[in-house]
Amino acid sequence: MALSPESHRSPRPPAPVPVSVVIPARDDAVLLDRCLRALARQTVTPAEVIVVDNASGDGTAAVAAAQGARVLVEPEIGIWAAAATGYDAAGAPVIARLDADSLPSPDWIEQITAALARRPEAAAVTGWGRFVDLPRLVGIPAALLYLGAYYALGYAATARAPLWGSNMAIRRSVWREVRERVHRTEREVHDDLDLALTLGPHRVVATAPRIVVGVSARSLRGMAQLGRRFRRALRTLSLNWSRMPPWKRWALRFVGEARHAPR
Repeated sequence: MALSPESHRSPRPPAPVPVSVVIPARDDAVLLDRCLRALARQTVTPAEVIVVDNASGDGTAAVAAAQGARVLVEPEIGIWAAAATGYDAAGAPVIARLDADSLPSPDWIEQITAALARRPEAAAVTGWGRFVDLPRLVGIPAALLYLGAYYALGYAATARAPLWGSNMAIRRSVWREVRERVHRTEREVHDDLDLALTLGPHRVVATAPRIVVGVSARSLRGMAQLGRRFRRALRTLSLNWSRMPPWKRWALRFVGEARHAPR
């Protein structure tokens, strides 16, 4: 994979463990261009960058191709359908995920590989974010409130740390174990929370605050947007709790930890 170089910079080393980056996108050409340029400036180079064009009507696919990304097309509209298509196609042992409006820090891939190396038992890892289009005095508390609430409530719902789709990575071997169990054809679910719930209480999700991306605050704007996100959350929880309610998840987690505790 070769993202478009911005100058005659010296080549960057590859990641110690190869990483495929997957970005599902729909009608997001401008922010996608910014995201891909940030990936081109990483301290270590990803094995590949896959952009899944989810039936866009703008220049999303053209932007991705111009930046040197591998472009896939997923005609079935929905974030899960697009993300899953990218995960299925990824060839590296680690699959990292960004959204089109994500702005990864220069050491994003480096921090992902370091976090997974520190936690070899972890199936996946997730990081932190900041709102880049809000004033700093507003953006910092907004991120703390938004992501803090998501992680706290998600932890209660899953019995593990939830995944945040704008900034996460999963081992490819784990994805192949669960890909037939996720609700990839459902349009009105949160794909990241659905994946975390599907991983179950016996798989570890590591949190790594050093893995940082900037994101747009567009998800916070407007009651219609917030209402839709709330409805998606309820749908995601309903689908997964019908398989395994939260009290059973917590019971299985404690049983598993007690079984593996040193004696």
